[in-house]
Amino acid sequence: MDQLKRAFGLLWMLLGFAALIAVILMAQAEIARKPTADTWIQWGVFVGITLPIAIGLFLFGLFAFKGEYDRLPTRSSEL
Repeated sequence: MDQLKRAFGLLWMLLGFAALIAVILMAQAEIARKPTADTWIQWGVFVGITLPIAIGLFLFGLFAFKGEYDRLPTRSSEL
């Protein structure tokens, strides 16, 4: 089960990175197609919202890949 967690950790890291790259490339294409202030603001908001989500996915995957979730506490006294 721990190996599965680590494999999914790699998947989460790649997913976070891919999501951020996809949104940035899509924003560049849409801004190049219609370079108005509305488009800049819209895609700036999209990228701004996607950035912390992608960072969170990457960090979650990194911790899973490193094995931080191999031993989870079962009682509050173990925290």
